Parts: sequence; C-alpha cells; structure tokens
Amino acid sequence: MAGDKMKVYTKTWQQDLPVRLEPAWSFFSRPENLQAITPDFMNFRILTDIQGREMYEGMMIHYTVSPLLGLSMRWTTEITHCKPMNYFIDEQRSGPFALWHHEHHFQEIPAGVRMTDRLTYGLGYGWLGELLDQFVIGSRIDAIFAYREEVLKLKFK
Repeated sequence: MAGDKMKVYTKTWQQDLPVRLEPAWSFFSRPENLQAITPDFMNFRILTDIQGREMYEGMMIHYTVSPLLGLSMRWTTEITHCKPMNYFIDEQRSGPFALWHHEHHFQEIPAGVRMTDRLTYGLGYGWLGELLDQFVIGSRIDAIFAYREEVLKLKFK
C-alpha cells in the first residue's frame, strides 16, 4: 500500500580472532570461503566462478539459498566497497530481502583481529514482514552468525 514504510533492522556482531590481520583478511576476502561459514540448513551454494579470486568493488556474486521451508531461491550480492585489510561491504541486488547492507570490518588488536559485522536489512511486506522477522527471520539471522562464530573459533584457534 502506498505510504507504507518498511521496517529496517540493524544487528551487530563482534568477534576477536587470535590471528594476524593478513591471514584473517586473506580468508574473508575470498568469497568462496563464505560457504564454509554458512550453516547447512541454508543450503547455500555459490553459482559464480570465484574460486581463488579476491573480492573487488563491483564484484557480483550469485548464490542459491533456502532460507525458509527448504524453498530454494536465487540471491545476488555486489561488493560495493572494499578497502583491503580494513573493511568490505556487500549489498543485495536481487534476492529474499527488500534491503541487505552488510559491513565487514577488521581491526588489529593486541590479541589478534577484531572482526565486526554490521547488518542492516529490511523485508518489506509491511506488517507481514515485521511478523516474519519477529518469529522467523531475525532468529534465523542470529543463528547464522552464531554458527559463523563457532566455525571461526575452530578455524583460528
């Protein structure tokens, strides 16, 4: 309905990794590694041939995901900003969200690297989108990032 405003959500996660900045950046700047840190319940598959390629501004990455009820859908993100060893941003160009803006920040700290993820997203669909977020999507996103935290603890111990 005209005039309806989409509710926008922002979530932030922070994790300290006991590793130097260079190996952390090397891992996270290769989009093929995203599959290794995404839980199986998402049925996440990268369709773009990106093997061995470091990300760059303008890089388009096509996936399939099954975020709900096993229903497969296509998802395309673009790397819109990339400052090596500092941060990169991916934004959805087509897919399940009305808005998806994901910032990945890396900061050297005495114990290694502090990684901060800041996700701003919106579902659209008015009140139905808000209900979906409250009862399904928000907790699903939290589960994905909790899984990533556990995988990264094992990888960078």
